Amino acid sequence: MEVFEKNSNIFQLLSESVSEGILVVNDKQVIVAANGSAHGMFGYAKKELVGQPLDLLIPRTYRKAHSGHFKGFVKGAEKRQMGKGRTLYGCKKNGEEFPVEAGLNPLTLYDNSYIMALVTDITERKKAEEELSHWFQIFNESLNEIYVFDAITFKFINVNNGAQLNIGYTLKELQSLTPVDIKPDFDEAAFKKLLAPLSTGKEVKMEFEITHQRKDGTLYPVEVHLQRSNIGNRRVYVAIILDITERKAYTENLEKTVTKRTEQLEEALAAEKELGDLKTKFLSLVSHEFKTPLSSILTSTTLLTKYTQTEQQEKRDKHLNTIKSKVKYLDNILNDFLSVERLESGKVNYNYTTFPLSKVVNEVVYNSNMLLKEGQRILYPHDIDDIIVNFDEKILELALSNLVHNALKYSPEQTNIDIRVSENKNFFLLDVIDEGMGIPQAEQKFIFERYFRAGNALLSQGTGIGLNIAKRHLRNLGGDITFTSIEKKGTEFRIKVPIQAPKTEI
Repeated sequence: MEVFEKNSNIFQLLSESVSEGILVVNDKQVIVAANGSAHGMFGYAKKELVGQPLDLLIPRTYRKAHSGHFKGFVKGAEKRQMGKGRTLYGCKKNGEEFPVEAGLNPLTLYDNSYIMALVTDITERKKAEEELSHWFQIFNESLNEIYVFDAITFKFINVNNGAQLNIGYTLKELQSLTPVDIKPDFDEAAFKKLLAPLSTGKEVKMEFEITHQRKDGTLYPVEVHLQRSNIGNRRVYVAIILDITERKAYTENLEKTVTKRTEQLEEALAAEKELGDLKTKFLSLVSHEFKTPLSSILTSTTLLTKYTQTEQQEKRDKHLNTIKSKVKYLDNILNDFLSVERLESGKVNYNYTTFPLSKVVNEVVYNSNMLLKEGQRILYPHDIDDIIVNFDEKILELALSNLVHNALKYSPEQTNIDIRVSENKNFFLLDVIDEGMGIPQAEQKFIFERYFRAGNALLSQGTGIGLNIAKRHLRNLGGDITFTSIEKKGTEFRIKVPIQAPKTEI
């Protein structure tokens, strides 16, 4: 200490011009000299540290270890940085600990060994480093992809871990790539054009959606948030990327759901409109189809009262037959309506029996003969006496009589109605062929719809539900009705009856 007292003027002159704290310690770890910066750094008054043990400036938890380090350093006696790779702490007079950096220099004066320590308070640097480390941790651990690339070369400078995991490239691989390499929809010219608002300063931030391509070639949709920044004097772009695969999938599913619901609503509205149209057609049909026969019945009933004489029996019979015919017609219409109701409610009970096909054909032809126009003939099918059918007899008669009656109704006088029977592997086939008005091509697709009547048949009496009922019954039983028709030449209807009844009969 005496040595430094003798040379205090020189020490003071040299040390006070240095902003770092300077401490000189003898081999007994006693402070023999300290500059003003050291006193101020540790919170002591001028010269208050001189003569004090060095441990005074070391936090208690580190003092024991420090003593060993000190002895080792004195023995080695070489210049070095203290605590390399570790954070060192000093202790102020008020007990506050703070991080320091210390450079140690051994020296010898007048055969005495000393250590001079150059101490720097690195509190602010540590705060900056910790803050930088904190932000780097946030950058690297973010689940979003973050890319930093050069504003001139477009080369990636840094890419966080989230981006590396999703894109499939390592940081080293990415540093040789540019954003164009992971954007299959862009070339460099298009990418520069995209960045133009940022590069010219017109915009400070951009947001857009685009597709990225992973290293394995798979594509995924992303939302890009892009802005300019600087690293020192280097201009860069920072891109925060959101993988919107799930959002896109949700949006697409939502759009599909909306489309589906819209279609369902449209179908429901169409069904409601169709129901409304059916009701209108039904009311119109009832008013028309009931009015005519009821008028005939009323007229015949009125006329009957006028024919009271015995010799007028023939006239009475004529009007009675008219009444019977019209009542039967109305009864048929009502049965058709009831049949529609049963079909709609699913309350139809079918009865399978085994019977000769000729029995049904004979019954239909017999009843139809009363409807023949002048010169019309029904041509009976050949060789059907041996054909045995297992089916609902009433349904087959209903379908065949409907077709034959329609053929007679819509065919002119002096024409033939030809009934033919054949079979294939699975079905008996009954064809009813006429030479009538035919069905217009544009209307053929509607012919089996309820209440539909072709435009060229509107003047003829009919409900427009007979074909609909017959087809639905046959389909319920595994059969069908089909047709071909040429307008003004005629129509051929075909009934298909299954040769074998289903194992579980309806």
